[in-house]
Amino acid sequence: MVRRDFNRKLWPFMSYDLVIIGTGPGGYVAAIRAAQLGLKVAVVEKRKTFGGTCLNVGCIPSKALLHASEMFEEASHTFPSLGVIVGTPKLDLKQMLVHKQETVDANVNGVAFLLKKNKIDPFMGTASIQAAGKVVVTGDDGKTQELETKNIVIATGSEATGLPGVTIDEKTVVTSTGALELTAVPKELLVVGAGVIGLEIGSVWSRLGAKVTVVEYLDRILPGMDEEIAKQFSRILQKQGFEFILGSKVTKVETGKKGGATVTVEPAAGGEAKTLSADIVLVAIGRRPNTDGLGLDGAGVAIERGRVVIDDHFKTNVAGIYAIGDVVRGPMLAHKAEDEGVAVAEIIAGKAGHVNYDAIPSIIYTAPEVAAIGKTEEELKAAGTAYKVGKFPFTANARSRAIRHTEGFVKFLADATTDRVLGCHIIGPHAGDLIAEVTVLMEFGGSSEDLARTCHAHPTLSEAVKEAAMAVDKRQIHM
Repeated sequence: MVRRDFNRKLWPFMSYDLVIIGTGPGGYVAAIRAAQLGLKVAVVEKRKTFGGTCLNVGCIPSKALLHASEMFEEASHTFPSLGVIVGTPKLDLKQMLVHKQETVDANVNGVAFLLKKNKIDPFMGTASIQAAGKVVVTGDDGKTQELETKNIVIATGSEATGLPGVTIDEKTVVTSTGALELTAVPKELLVVGAGVIGLEIGSVWSRLGAKVTVVEYLDRILPGMDEEIAKQFSRILQKQGFEFILGSKVTKVETGKKGGATVTVEPAAGGEAKTLSADIVLVAIGRRPNTDGLGLDGAGVAIERGRVVIDDHFKTNVAGIYAIGDVVRGPMLAHKAEDEGVAVAEIIAGKAGHVNYDAIPSIIYTAPEVAAIGKTEEELKAAGTAYKVGKFPFTANARSRAIRHTEGFVKFLADATTDRVLGCHIIGPHAGDLIAEVTVLMEFGGSSEDLARTCHAHPTLSEAVKEAAMAVDKRQIHM
């Protein structure tokens, strides 16, 4: 993509109500909301394009490839059962990558348009906070510009966490960034980490023909996910060809001169090591906040365990400096950052911004999808909370049968006394969309009966959500 020079004339300094560092989902949303509220806003972006990790090398490109690979899988295995005969599909990976890039370009150009529409000044370069109210931007050419501002929001996102002792070259040993740029389908892909990113990207290459092996330090996949959902998901992925090596750690990765890697794996609890071979090794053990080079130490901004410390109003310990998104506490999710972006802009503008952290959904965009909101069963047990469970399988849903995607179920967790919904977990078709109505329900403190008594169109996948809510009181109809 051609880089556009958005920088204004190199005046000695520019003065703003708000300068936001980073234009990922949190940063650009904060900028737009602040501009809507009448503030004079500038953003600083170190990439050549706006949108941060999510739009450029994360959420958006990965979903483009997940969808494309799923269509390839459907054409290979599902079309014939629907009476659609197209022959054996042929993979054009080059075109699939074109689709991915077109999706990225459309989104980052859309953000550029929105910033311009809302009269937000963009500065391309690396930002450093000199002190409260002062940001210096250094461009690729080394020239600097000083921005004077009443408020600063740190929205610099996160980057992939490396594996100690392992060199990432983004060719043979890759992070999610390199894994989305592979120009050939690996015969063997070894994924380090059984979290969301590893399973999503592993799914892409598995559907396109790779043998995927996942090494996970814990004795289960998806740490933090409801255990019943995780177990079902593990079984489904194994049916799809995944191999899991659980309770194990990768201690060494050696790359060959002609490509490929030899991976040393040991039991997490100690024991005999073994070696595995792979064409590509994907390191997906988590992400770390992007705070290097921001000058936070010099500005006196407190950091704890790598994250910027904030109060309930996103304020750091330094007056006039705020932080949101992946650099602060809470889940590293784009939509969480967006909500924080809106809230911090409203707070700075003198309004009452707020985020309900008990009602933030999380989604895994595999096939089937997995979605969750609120508490898991394990968390409720640990807290000693009395609860009721309602479940409904997609095998009993008419629409699921019609589209031939019947794996999975919906699971509700409700307070045993008040019936207030405490959590919902879905594994099945379009789970990421289905979780939305439960999010609204929980935002308003609703009960399972509230949803159970709400009419749902027939035949739709959403009926499985209604039936699971009905099952909390053991009055589901179609099972």
